[in-house]
Amino acid sequence: MDECVFCEIAAGRAAASVVYEDETALAFMDIQPVNPGHLLIIPKQHASFLADLHEATGAHLFRVAMRMAEALHRSGIRCEGVNLFLADGEAAFQEVFHVHLHVFPRFAGDPFKIEADWSVRPARAELDAVAATIRSAVTAIEEGSS
Repeated sequence: MDECVFCEIAAGRAAASVVYEDETALAFMDIQPVNPGHLLIIPKQHASFLADLHEATGAHLFRVAMRMAEALHRSGIRCEGVNLFLADGEAAFQEVFHVHLHVFPRFAGDPFKIEADWSVRPARAELDAVAATIRSAVTAIEEGSS
């Protein structure tokens, strides 16, 4: 593996403004924040993609994110809402290939935008067909992990 900036941060060899740390996870300030208070939560053990992450670690990251969201609300930093964002893969805009969950405060009129065509409304039959395809994949995963 090439040098990973998040592994360096987790090991204490690179600078970070740490907000929270335990044996599994680390939460620190993003150096390119969407808004003031923008945090990143990483597993201390390297995992490039969600598929590489142990399920219990993923659940723990989400628990930490919930705690960080509450802390943002209580902190006095402008925070009327919170977004959680995780990019998994280059097509999803992942730039650092170490799993990281963004937690960023939102407020009315802030500059962050999510652009999409929200008017697309597939027919129920199409939704049902896609759901069946995904259900089959879930079943295959569950049978493979037994």
